[in-house]
Amino acid sequence: MKKESYFSSGEFAKMAQVTLRTIRYYDQQNILKPSYVNDSGARFYSEKDFAKLQQILLFKYLGFSLKEIREMTLDNFDCHFMLNSLAIQKKLIQDRIEQMRLIEQAIEDTASTLRTGKEVDWNQMRELIHLTAVEKSLKNQYQNASNISSRIQLHHKYSLNKQGWFHWLYEQCRFCGGETVLEIGCGDGTLWTSNQTRLPASLSVTLSDLSDGMLRDARRNLTENNIESRFTFIAADADALPFDDNSFDVVLANHVLFYCSNIAQVCKEIKRVLKPDGIFIASTYGRAHMQEISRLVADFDSRIVLSADKLYERFGKENGGAYLAPLFPHTQWLDYEDGLFVTEAEPLISYILSCHGNQNQYLLNRYGDFRSYVSQKVQHGFSVTKEAGIFIAKND
Repeated sequence: MKKESYFSSGEFAKMAQVTLRTIRYYDQQNILKPSYVNDSGARFYSEKDFAKLQQILLFKYLGFSLKEIREMTLDNFDCHFMLNSLAIQKKLIQDRIEQMRLIEQAIEDTASTLRTGKEVDWNQMRELIHLTAVEKSLKNQYQNASNISSRIQLHHKYSLNKQGWFHWLYEQCRFCGGETVLEIGCGDGTLWTSNQTRLPASLSVTLSDLSDGMLRDARRNLTENNIESRFTFIAADADALPFDDNSFDVVLANHVLFYCSNIAQVCKEIKRVLKPDGIFIASTYGRAHMQEISRLVADFDSRIVLSADKLYERFGKENGGAYLAPLFPHTQWLDYEDGLFVTEAEPLISYILSCHGNQNQYLLNRYGDFRSYVSQKVQHGFSVTKEAGIFIAKND
């Protein structure tokens, strides 16, 4: 018997303009399961399933494998996840449009050179080859953007300190105007878009990141807020900064140093580019940060580890001073007093799925059970410890 407002597999395939074989294959691969199966085993799909199919087909168009698509669309039946995912998909499409325009221009320039009998610039040809291979970076770009967005949303919605991390961090910089500023690992530029009305007119800010995709996101976000012209964007590795000595009054590294492979070298580079009496601000976590979430998932499945690396052990509240003291004798730690009180499952699950651990391996086939488990845990509110803050180091 057909359920009201549901479509049979054939109807669903026809309306989506894909083959029935494709729908059946996605079902077999656990990429797009039917919303309802009747007693006879007939499969039916809802209108919400069209939204998930849209995402699957888009990711396929962008070059992702079915295994990657399965992981990325795991949670997208919930409105919270879908809105977040659609926003990031829009960024990917914008990036692809921008890249295709560059390819078009490179092809036209090369063809024009050949038509006029001039010598071909083979460096330009190598750049064209590079551009046509950019899809290899799309998975990392999507995942980075998705992870950052998931974490920011959880903190923004449920933090007890309503000032917010980015407002607090900005205040600790104490900009007066006229400073030259470098942010290492700028991500999508949230620090600056969150504080755009507070920026001194004469502030000069250079945003650097190892990821070209993150720099594109930052440039796009700042452009949408009409402040892009005040920033410089440079792709750079933090352990070999492409800047002269004594270039900056302030260097910021917001939750970045624990990702660096050679933290000591990065600190040396930061000291080199800082002016005398310049300030280095590095944020990080303590060992108690978000510990309740790790216990939550471990209680569901003891095999799950949300992060193979404990970031606070690499550069954290407890040991970060040991890296800074030899280079910056005048260093102090400031706590950001905060916590989370989570009352909804979806943002918490989104955060968990964004972690750099093995959670997807064990949650992929048990997502429904896990969602019910988390929903029960947050039914009366779920408290989470936050232990974060900054080192402020003065350059002598």
